[in-house]
Amino acid sequence: MSATEAFPLNSWYAAAWSHEIGRELSARTVCGKNVVLYRRTDGEVAALEDACWHRLLPLSLGHLKGDDVMCGYHGLVFNSAGRCTYMPAQKTINPSACVRAYPLAERHRLVWLWPGDPALADPAKIPDFHWNDGTEWVGEGGTFYQLKCDYRLVIDNLMDLTHETYVHAGSIGDETITAVPFEVTHTRDTATMTRWMIDIDPPPYWARQLGRPGRVDRWQIVTFQTPSVIVGDVGVALTGTGAPQGDRSQGVNGAFLAAITPATDTTCHYFWNFVRNYRKDDAELTRELQLAHVNAGAGVYDQDQRVLEAQQAAIDNNPRSPFYDLNIDAGALWARRLIDQMLAAERAGAVANVAAE
Repeated sequence: MSATEAFPLNSWYAAAWSHEIGRELSARTVCGKNVVLYRRTDGEVAALEDACWHRLLPLSLGHLKGDDVMCGYHGLVFNSAGRCTYMPAQKTINPSACVRAYPLAERHRLVWLWPGDPALADPAKIPDFHWNDGTEWVGEGGTFYQLKCDYRLVIDNLMDLTHETYVHAGSIGDETITAVPFEVTHTRDTATMTRWMIDIDPPPYWARQLGRPGRVDRWQIVTFQTPSVIVGDVGVALTGTGAPQGDRSQGVNGAFLAAITPATDTTCHYFWNFVRNYRKDDAELTRELQLAHVNAGAGVYDQDQRVLEAQQAAIDNNPRSPFYDLNIDAGALWARRLIDQMLAAERAGAVANVAAE
């Protein structure tokens, strides 16, 4: 790991939606690693270093030959374990001819990749993203590939929802968000921001979802899981019907999901979804909610994209450290602290390994 890297490598990151990976070669950049993904004939997904051993042409410019990848430059063939199985014009294959194969797992409708030490790639450490399974909660999301910002800026954005008042005015934004207190709690690998807004007029988006008049109790319970997954439990219920005590039956409950994957120091992939546990068979509503979030530049996440990319451009042009922090940044600061602890542990391990050699 270079001294400038801001992302832990010994972690699982979303590399693609499962439905995106088939019998063709798909290039991705994950934590500074260029990889090529494809699905073998047995249905399993494979990931190789996207650079041929011979002359470094990206293997993603080649093609599949059965379950192997043939380089599009000189025809070297690599199996899904990264071992070269064919070299042109010679019978003997150089035993060092291989490319790196990355550990993968498919879970929660996503393909997860481990860019660090493969010996540490425990599938039990895949973040809990079960809301995305399409069973108890339904919704269809998407991806901002190569979002032009540091992945931690997206985490900041989602852990501090006061920005809704200003960035998303007219939909989910409401001045009440900035007026009520919130609580931040944490564990060794999570941070949670909890805010309740009691007896308020629902903002337009939630008024449409509720579908009946009346003042509401609104909640935002946003949980960060190291290193870069966020689940936001959000919704409204008619005031006085027991939502703060756990009875949400007189309301509507959704969850915004974010699996944020660093690509480079200043770009990331943002796998998003908004899911719900009401009107689950309503396909028209599913499409309506998808378009409410990303819709030709007019959706909620489109608005976030403009802010995040402009923020990164400003950081690049006006480097200063650290940011100035407000009380509202408490959740984001805890998320960053947990990431920094992971980075420190990896760096300490790397130093220890060098000393032992």
